[in-house]
Amino acid sequence: MKFDTKDLDILRELVVEASKEELMSRFRHVASSAKADGTLVTEADLAMQKCMELALAERWPDVGFLGEEMTAEEQQRLLDTSGQALWVLDPLDGTSNYAAGIPCFAPSLALVSEGKVIAGVVYDPVLDECFSALRGQGAWLNDEPLDALNKPETLKEAMAMVDLKRLPSELIEAFAKRAPYRSQRSFGSVALDWCWVAAGRFQVYLHGGQKLWDYAAGHLILSETSAVGGHCDDYYAEFSEVLTLTPRIGIAASDPALLELWRAWLKENLKGDSNN
Repeated sequence: MKFDTKDLDILRELVVEASKEELMSRFRHVASSAKADGTLVTEADLAMQKCMELALAERWPDVGFLGEEMTAEEQQRLLDTSGQALWVLDPLDGTSNYAAGIPCFAPSLALVSEGKVIAGVVYDPVLDECFSALRGQGAWLNDEPLDALNKPETLKEAMAMVDLKRLPSELIEAFAKRAPYRSQRSFGSVALDWCWVAAGRFQVYLHGGQKLWDYAAGHLILSETSAVGGHCDDYYAEFSEVLTLTPRIGIAASDPALLELWRAWLKENLKGDSNN
């Protein structure tokens, strides 16, 4: 599928306008409920998904649409449809933050063609920061080229983004007793995690279980900068670009040398090496 910078400009405008209309208008004024898997959903999630589905169908009628709030069966059917370009949308990544009134959330939209993500947009409506990328052509923050300029040479100099909730117990213990980085944060939005590593705000990243709509756009944005990282099914596996509904482990760093140090530390501590 052909998709160029003019198309990306249109896509960014659609995401920004829908976010202002459907998300920011409801922020701090909406109730939440629990889904079958225990995660939260709000009226804003549903309204944003419907708004984007209609807007994308009007502009690109031949592209399929996969949204987080669809059933798993429908999502899998769409992902299995060979040869069809597909939008992958998380209408509100960070719903728990949004429902609690915490200003850290973002819609995340990716375009998949021939099994690969070719375009992505992640928009932070609170900070008015729109991250976007085209495969092979670069990444941008609003209208400026995006690059992870902060590249420490050692883990001890790095700021880390680590989500502890889904990690093995031995890694959690290792972080508590002998964390290798300077400091650590976790803000609750996978899409923004990837973008903030791409922007150099964090230099190492670890998340133990993220879904396709969480990471599809953000990972493309990171991969179009000098930062590196990807997804794997276990901590020893190689990174894979295979698109799946199965939750994946996400690992990244601001450059290849730091990524090598980060993955080595993780593997050593998964083995229970207390001498690291």
